[in-house]
Amino acid sequence: MNTTLGRAHLSGWSLLLALALMASAGCGYRLRGTGGFLPPHIKTLAVPMFKNLTTRYQLDLKLTRAVIDEIVARGKVGVVTDNRPTDASLTGEIQSFVVTPIAFTPGKSTADRFSIFIAAKIVVRDNIQKKAIFSNPSYTYQEEYEVPEGSDFESLESEALDRVAEKFARQLVIAILEGF
Repeated sequence: MNTTLGRAHLSGWSLLLALALMASAGCGYRLRGTGGFLPPHIKTLAVPMFKNLTTRYQLDLKLTRAVIDEIVARGKVGVVTDNRPTDASLTGEIQSFVVTPIAFTPGKSTADRFSIFIAAKIVVRDNIQKKAIFSNPSYTYQEEYEVPEGSDFESLESEALDRVAEKFARQLVIAILEGF
């Protein structure tokens, strides 16, 4: 094989690959976690306590805290929890929280797997431009939670809610900050 022809063929592929990468960058493709869906002027975000329209005790506290922790961990915007002016605000209203047993221990009448469903109304408002930049009136999160053998859901409820709140927050913050 002619080495000059081989180099020309290889450099042609390199050029084609470089052009494809540049074209895909211009089309909005990016790795998850590297982009930004919020307008660049938003540097601070207020996150007041979510409203809890359910009967589940402290669900508002756990979900709000988990959302704040997730936003802070990503470091894209500063979070303000007091009444100082901010560039944007994230409000949440928990509309539904349902725990349903879906599997039972063989030979016993105790559930060992539950489906946990949360529905919330979420709005992120741009306080500078006075408009909603993210709105989902029926944001939902669902997962299955398995109870270890010898335990029941009631004894592990607080731990289960903490885990579910973290996952709820991660999914929500990805949707808000990354546009997924």
